[in-house]
Amino acid sequence: MKKIRLGKTGLMVTKTAMGCLPVQRRTVEDGAALIRAAYEGGINYFDTANAYTDSEKKIGLALADVRENVIISTKSASRTKEGVLAHIENSLRMMRTDYIDLFQFHIVPELPDFSDPDSYYYGAVEALERGWVRHIGITTHRVEVAEAAIESGKYETLQFPFSYISSDRDIALADKCARADMGFIAMKGLAGGLLTNARACHAFMKQHPNVVPIWGIQHMSELEEWLAVDREDPDMDEELAAVIRADRQQLGSTFCRGCGYCMPCPVDIEINNSARMDMLLRRSPWREYYTPEWREKMERINDCLECYQCASKCPYQLDTPKILKYMLKDWQQFYEDHKDEL
Repeated sequence: MKKIRLGKTGLMVTKTAMGCLPVQRRTVEDGAALIRAAYEGGINYFDTANAYTDSEKKIGLALADVRENVIISTKSASRTKEGVLAHIENSLRMMRTDYIDLFQFHIVPELPDFSDPDSYYYGAVEALERGWVRHIGITTHRVEVAEAAIESGKYETLQFPFSYISSDRDIALADKCARADMGFIAMKGLAGGLLTNARACHAFMKQHPNVVPIWGIQHMSELEEWLAVDREDPDMDEELAAVIRADRQQLGSTFCRGCGYCMPCPVDIEINNSARMDMLLRRSPWREYYTPEWREKMERINDCLECYQCASKCPYQLDTPKILKYMLKDWQQFYEDHKDEL
């Protein structure tokens, strides 16, 4: 399996890597078995986070006996020095290891004050000095924060949403990281599960040789598909380019990435899922969105105050209230068209 250098970290990671957020939805035994199968299939890089419930525990169960053969990254969203250190200690225990290859600050909305030795950033620096972590990175959904992180020189890696429906500015981050010798880790390479052609996604990532996509894998069938695509290693061709053009046209500029920066809503609308309902209905098992629970969630859109707090916080400059109203109508129409199938 092809490996690439993760920027100035010097870590050699498989170009096909595993994002372990979805394994929290599996039982402990099944999740650990899936991670182990990924390792045995040739994957050597596994990304998780303190916030992913028992994902770290499953990594520990699956990989503790082969720790020297794998590269593990985890994250903390704490914004205090003490919280960062506590999360790192917990991660070490859960993953049954005495070091973390790459520690990342999770979903950062703005950079810290690097002049403050008591800021949360220096929790990671202290962990580095203690030998608990070996490299420090950052994850964010805000492109201006990503650009500032690259310019700061304080991080060795950047993790950012990156797929073939990303904007030109987002895609340019890959080249900026390459010039700064900073590792670039692509999260949401499937746009939250809405891109379904693995070959097209792989071929797109292949065009960016310094980018490491962490594919979110929940089922053995998904793992087998990614391993098969890695073996095939398809190049971009006209067939795959046509798939990408069609997805870009369908998703367009109103696509909600589900990052959740818009939350909370004053009237408790579940914006991060409701605002992408059309794609969830057409690209996921749609029946789960017609339960009484989801009916109540979608009807909350009728209570929207149009305060535009959500839009002001959206890193993609979406007109969120307008999108929500469209999604409610689409959800209602989809139900009328498919209610006999329920």
